[in-house]
Amino acid sequence: MPDETPDAEPGEADAPGHRDEGLDYARSARKAAASGPGRTPRRKTGGDTFRRRTVPKSSGAHPDDRDPQLLDSAMSRMISQHGWEMELRVQAVFGRWAELVGEEVASHCTPESLAETRLIVRTDSTAWATQLKLLAPTIVKRLNVELGDGIVTVIDIQGPHLPNWKKGRFTSRDGRGPRDTYG
Repeated sequence: MPDETPDAEPGEADAPGHRDEGLDYARSARKAAASGPGRTPRRKTGGDTFRRRTVPKSSGAHPDDRDPQLLDSAMSRMISQHGWEMELRVQAVFGRWAELVGEEVASHCTPESLAETRLIVRTDSTAWATQLKLLAPTIVKRLNVELGDGIVTVIDIQGPHLPNWKKGRFTSRDGRGPRDTYG
């Protein structure tokens, strides 16, 4: 009859060529794992003798958010989570405006905003506004290559800011400005 121990599992029997010390070793390893690093002993006040404590999981062999990250991958993840891809691409194009349209054209006009598919460009003279209207299809093609197809469909070219003749609280409507005093 096999020697039964209190730790013996039901249905375990000695088989030919079976050695008890191997089975005892497996039982002790199982007990050690059960009371291992995820549990802390508790005072024996009755009931359960072990209490589980929360141990932060290690990331293991695969990368995890808790692992140190490269700045490039962390920034890319943050940009995509907040939906800033298009805004950053637009701002990069605005920063490279001189490279895209040429130094001479860039010295006389600046991009102001991109709303929906309309790019607003401000020029420093009406002559450059006319010149830029002729170059608009070429600029749209270059911007669509940089930003993606269909991002910019129309360039709204605006001339220079005109001076405001309104001075003070009292003004006359339809007045000619300062030239009106000698008339």
